[in-house]
Amino acid sequence: MRLAEEQGLELVEVNPRAAPPVCKIMDFGKFKYETSKKEKESRKHQSTILLKEIKLRPKTDDHDLDFKVKHIRRFLSEGNKCKLVTVFRGREIVHPETGQAMLDQVMKMVADLATVEQRALMEGRRMVMVIGPKAGVVRAAGQPPAPGAKPPIVVGPPRPADTDGAPAPVSAAAVPNRAPVATPGPSPAPAKSPAAAPAPSGAKAPAAAGQPAAKSPATAGAKG
Repeated sequence: MRLAEEQGLELVEVNPRAAPPVCKIMDFGKFKYETSKKEKESRKHQSTILLKEIKLRPKTDDHDLDFKVKHIRRFLSEGNKCKLVTVFRGREIVHPETGQAMLDQVMKMVADLATVEQRALMEGRRMVMVIGPKAGVVRAAGQPPAPGAKPPIVVGPPRPADTDGAPAPVSAAAVPNRAPVATPGPSPAPAKSPAAAPAPSGAKAPAAAGQPAAKSPATAGAKG
């Protein structure tokens, strides 16, 4: 205690059950502050699971049943559990199979999200069943996706056009899971046919298709 007073600190008993007891000289106020800060950080990463109770009747109307099932699905998607309670009144207790049929109907409507954690049991005039979210179906917010899951495909805006109206070329990296697309180049010019040899002097030019051949001057003079 004298050493603690000289340093302006406190003497804290760490392990009173040891022989002799273990003590430590420290700043107790700073120690309490750091401890509370660590507890707050640990509580941030904790998920609290609540048990929500839904009451049913053996003769619940279809509209009311759909409304209650909607709440059950919301509770399960949030990671909570649901306690389904079927209440029997009067002579309804004589036919417990009606309450079991009601619970089975609810379970069929939420079979894609829920799993049975406690089978239906009679507790006085009530039939109780506990269901919880399926593992792997309901994922907490902020949790990373499962390994092997495909990333979502993001559809971007339409491609811009060049000045001549043709769409601008897009690189293969901009389009996921597709082979590179080759950009069409200019088409080759058609090959020129060899020039025809000049006709000799005095030779007659061939007549075009569909036109009568021209008469020679000698023939024309003989007929005249």
